[in-house]
Amino acid sequence: GAAHDGKWRRIHPANKQKNARLQKFRARLFRANVNPRKMRGLLFMDIFRLPMRPNPFLPEAIMNDQTQPPEIPQLDENQIIALRREKLNEIRQQGIAFPNDFRRDAFAADLHAQYGEMSKEELDPQAVPVKIAGRMMLKRQMGKASFATIQDTTGQIQLYLNNKGVSQEVLDAFNHWDMGDIIGAEGTLFKTNHGELTVRVSQIRLLSKSLRPLPDKHKGLSDQETKYRQRYVDLIANADSREVFIKRSKIIQAVRNFMVSEQYLEVETPMMHPIPGGATAKPFVTHHNALDIPLYLRIAPELYLKRLVVGGLERVFEINRSFRNEGMSVRHNPEFTMIEFYEAFCDYNRMMQMAEDTIRAACRSVSGSLKIEYNGKEVDLESPFERLTILQAIKKYNPHYTDEQLNDAEWLKKEIVKHGESLPHAAGLGSLQLALFEGCAESKLWNPTFIVDYPVEVSPLARASDSKQGLTERFELFVVGRELANGYSELNDPEDQAARFKAQVAQKDAGDDEAMHYDADYIRAMEYGLPPTGGCGIGIDRLVMLLTNAQTIRDVILFPQMRPE
Repeated sequence: GAAHDGKWRRIHPANKQKNARLQKFRARLFRANVNPRKMRGLLFMDIFRLPMRPNPFLPEAIMNDQTQPPEIPQLDENQIIALRREKLNEIRQQGIAFPNDFRRDAFAADLHAQYGEMSKEELDPQAVPVKIAGRMMLKRQMGKASFATIQDTTGQIQLYLNNKGVSQEVLDAFNHWDMGDIIGAEGTLFKTNHGELTVRVSQIRLLSKSLRPLPDKHKGLSDQETKYRQRYVDLIANADSREVFIKRSKIIQAVRNFMVSEQYLEVETPMMHPIPGGATAKPFVTHHNALDIPLYLRIAPELYLKRLVVGGLERVFEINRSFRNEGMSVRHNPEFTMIEFYEAFCDYNRMMQMAEDTIRAACRSVSGSLKIEYNGKEVDLESPFERLTILQAIKKYNPHYTDEQLNDAEWLKKEIVKHGESLPHAAGLGSLQLALFEGCAESKLWNPTFIVDYPVEVSPLARASDSKQGLTERFELFVVGRELANGYSELNDPEDQAARFKAQVAQKDAGDDEAMHYDADYIRAMEYGLPPTGGCGIGIDRLVMLLTNAQTIRDVILFPQMRPE
């Protein structure tokens, strides 16, 4: 039985879980080190007079005989920043708050690579000296010793401090530092009993005080908009984001190295143009004060690169930033990166092979295989890329369409609207077929596929086919349902080019904001003679998306365009 209010009474087992008083009673028995089976004759009141032993496993409400534990006040971000500013002011009073005389001699990843596989018995006697620096991501105080994890550009490594390795004054100062502070440490390497590579610190300094708290170490930075607006915090908190941009750098370097290996010359062309050209897109407009003229941010470097081919630089490429004043989506950012390359004495077949080889070189730089995964599905970059015409692609994924229907302009218009696409400004049959392709087949091109032989009316800079009336020697490459590259045999007939420019001007006058201007200087350059040439452009941002399994272009651009806060 059990006592309640000084009286003996039997408590039915069914009521035990409901009786809060009984739970406290049992807790007191446990803390008094009393075996409940031997408590006969021990009054309830006596239990509460027994000396208690501490028990960290019991809730504080039970140990203190309280119904609710005391709440620890949580500081908001502004209060945390204020406290950190107070710490910084104290540091300023002691001397230089942001020193710049610490020089590291090692990186975390290099130390793990060189010493990570050594056993404790092998490593400890060597007492390898190191100087390392980074941001403090974790700190644990354990009596007279403390552990910290710092992060540099290559990874993380653990630090160990105690009052034998550093003075008590240094240890006390360290214990007042905050997560996010940037520190420099000097010491020797050893392995903990758990086998973790660690620096036994002999000297440590605060190099830069962090005034703002880092995101929660368990949740990380999870808000997508904050990731894009404050990429610096995203890179600190999320290893996956850092890895994406490390891979991006490797991809661009691999593309550059491949071009150089093919005897291409890297060049730089203007970013501000007196006439926008090289693509059908709406430009950004600015003004040059000294010259008092309008200028347009580059929408493509094409016409300047082909001027260089005229000048005798027969293989050129440029990894460039371009700007288009258009909509934003998971695949579009108004500022983007692409590579364009041009080669004299070749055609679009050579450019297709160059595009394949360039993409494979980029893939090898960040992946061990040419068969990769995107959005949970395999993408085969190893097999030869498929080649289809616009009509072949439409019929492959819509076999019920007939040749008669696909050559009927009125039927095409109705089918385009049915698929949710806008009717093109150019009303030619080729433009209508292209619009239908975009609505019913483009998104289904998962493995790399070249769509070839585009209509003349949508390809103002491409060479007309000698054998296919109304078509050009042009291709676009699609992977995972998205355009990745565009290229063609370049139009090198200056009179034909002039006529096409005039047709584009007519479209602009009819309301097409993306139609091209007439570029008289480019026509003059062509009149000196442009050799037979092939050209191609590859979207670097979309290529990085593909090779890093990113679902939106904002995830692969360090600072994507955002609406102001």
